[in-house]
Amino acid sequence: MTSFTIMELLLAIISLVSLFYSLFGLCKLIILQWRGQSCYMLGYECYKANEERKLNTDSSTKIILRNKNLGLEQYRFLLKTIISSGIGENTYAPRNVIEGREECPTLLDAFIEMDDIFFDTLDKLFAKTGFSPSQIDILVVNVSLFSPAPSLTARIINRYKMKEDVKAYNLTGMGCSASLIAIDLVQQLFKTYKNVVAIVVSTESFGPNWYCGKERNMMMSNCLFRSGGCSMLLTNKPALKNHAILKLNCMVRTHYGSNDEAYGCCIQVEDEQGQRGFRLTKCLVKAAAHALTINLQVMVPKVLPLWELIMSSIVSLRQAGKKNKGLIRFDMLGDGLNLKSGIEHFCLHPGGKAVIDGVGRGLGLNEYDLEPARMALHRFGNTSAGGLWYVLGYMEAKKRLKKGDRILMISLGAGFKCNNCVWEVIRDLEDVNVWEECVHSYPPETVGNPFKEKYGWINDEYLSFVRLDHSCFSFS
Repeated sequence: MTSFTIMELLLAIISLVSLFYSLFGLCKLIILQWRGQSCYMLGYECYKANEERKLNTDSSTKIILRNKNLGLEQYRFLLKTIISSGIGENTYAPRNVIEGREECPTLLDAFIEMDDIFFDTLDKLFAKTGFSPSQIDILVVNVSLFSPAPSLTARIINRYKMKEDVKAYNLTGMGCSASLIAIDLVQQLFKTYKNVVAIVVSTESFGPNWYCGKERNMMMSNCLFRSGGCSMLLTNKPALKNHAILKLNCMVRTHYGSNDEAYGCCIQVEDEQGQRGFRLTKCLVKAAAHALTINLQVMVPKVLPLWELIMSSIVSLRQAGKKNKGLIRFDMLGDGLNLKSGIEHFCLHPGGKAVIDGVGRGLGLNEYDLEPARMALHRFGNTSAGGLWYVLGYMEAKKRLKKGDRILMISLGAGFKCNNCVWEVIRDLEDVNVWEECVHSYPPETVGNPFKEKYGWINDEYLSFVRLDHSCFSFS
């Protein structure tokens, strides 16, 4: 048998398998639709704090100088980190941090932080969609670092006097990708409960978890994480399909926690002085790459057209003799697969500039694709589980989302986890939402901040030989 005949046979087999897989997926989709298991989003509302809590250059410096554990080297590290973070001057800090109580937060501080986000977003969501709290059948809340008793879901139920048979779920410790985990939970519940309405509330408790020590890997969390969150309204009622803005097409969850390095790259710990914080190691980007690769191996066949899968299979066959032949390498996805053949928009978790850059390179995305994530990071910072929705809000405010478009949401979080999903836009979306007051000024000419210009002198060599006097810092 000639090599040409072998190639023809392989292509025929690949085509038949791909066709069978596509038909199976189509039949499954039809069955799910018939059973009423579709998951529609009726609306979402992101949180924006008041102006008093903005974390600009001067307020950031005041917070840093309050920490007497820091010295010249820590100041230099923080300056370098903030300058390269991609975060601007309009993000928001927790109330207790702004008021100077980051070293001794109270339980009341934690509750106030949650109440601000919960009730602001839920009040606006109910007003926007026309639904009342009494109509909610399922409530899911995800806050990783705060788990009181009674639960946060009970706090919401009590505030809005929700009905006695509401199904409540409180998720903790799930990290930055918890929002999609919560939505997946709702999607699974929709298979059991017909014609119901669900709410997902995603945020994080930063105030009581502000790091006051001097370990570099833990100081980074203060530079990246900011206050924010989102509430979402979902349903599987066919009668509400015409009122929906998005439809969930597929969801894939990946947990890479069996790898010790990945497990420890983003973890809550205490430093040698007993100061509690979140440690981010250099292995984080590597762990994200591996988790995303594994996830996309499952996701890609679900979202790309048949012809693109066939072409990709041919490329894979040609590379069969190369190292790691059984695994789609993250850094080759952009070359081997054209994700844009099945996806119009990419909603990346705005976890940090390095993560956005890495995912962009790996998936072959251009600056237009990455702009929403970069702008969400610049304007609101890393708001943990709520971050994806600020990215989506930017796309909508910029009038990018048209009927029939598909959005790939990529979320990464501690564990290490990668949870991705694809939404289909049901109708043209143009709500300026949380971006209303500033979307006209984005993207800015530069995403830098004044820290380097104002405090760049801290890198001067002469300071290494003198004792740094805090009074030399100017806040004018």
